[in-house]
Amino acid sequence: MRADADFIDTLSAQARTERVAWAGGQVCWRGFGSGSPVVLVHGGHGSWLHWVRNIDALAAQHTVWVPDLPGFGDSDAPEVEGLVALLDPTLFTLDTLIGPGTPLQLVGFSFGGLVAAHLAAQRPQVKRLALLGTGGHQGPRRPKGELVNWKPAWRAGDAAAVEQAMRHNLAMHMLSGAADGIDPLALRVHTEACVRTRFRSKEISRAGGLAGALAVYAGPTLLAWGEHDVTAEPARIAPALAAPLPEARTRVVAGAGHWVQYEQADAINPLLLDWLRD
Repeated sequence: MRADADFIDTLSAQARTERVAWAGGQVCWRGFGSGSPVVLVHGGHGSWLHWVRNIDALAAQHTVWVPDLPGFGDSDAPEVEGLVALLDPTLFTLDTLIGPGTPLQLVGFSFGGLVAAHLAAQRPQVKRLALLGTGGHQGPRRPKGELVNWKPAWRAGDAAAVEQAMRHNLAMHMLSGAADGIDPLALRVHTEACVRTRFRSKEISRAGGLAGALAVYAGPTLLAWGEHDVTAEPARIAPALAAPLPEARTRVVAGAGHWVQYEQADAINPLLLDWLRD
């Protein structure tokens, strides 16, 4: 795995890009590999590139479909706010893309974990579900510090100040390491995603609803967190979420913060491949 930001351009060139229409615009999906379908759902203030260090590994065994959710990245924003306004076009365009009766497996990260759980609850053909650092749990959080508002610097064209803010925010919220150790790839992914986010996910993620969606789905569910995830206390939330689910498995990944599939890709990729094996 190349550690520089140029890897994004190489990965983008490999993608089969599909802009699928719905009543309010288009949702951009990118496809990789071949085999049984796996859908990766990114987090809030994110894009398909939240999976930049995972797509190649998963695409070696699966057809991997990765959307920019409505209001993120290259996808059009819904006209109204709210979870339903995001779920409806995501589900509609997914079924348009691969067929409504096609079995698939879902993986969600952060806010995308909550989205994936609701998609699984609404779509009977979801065989397995994996949630990484999922939102919607309503459990306690453990913030490291305040985030920096980067938008004034962006509007002023102050690239150095934007980079400093993004490094700080990555260290405070997304990754377990120090700001000065943030690599160029993570910095580029996070900066571009933040700048292009037009959907407000924070309030939806904090409002909960995860346990209810998982109860409706009730299928095989993997719940994983980085040990230093600031959005949850894994030792408390993992058993609480897993207890009512007959086919749940939990994992806490050492040496990782919230963006666990990026920071510890070498641990997450085999974990997902094992979980998603047909």
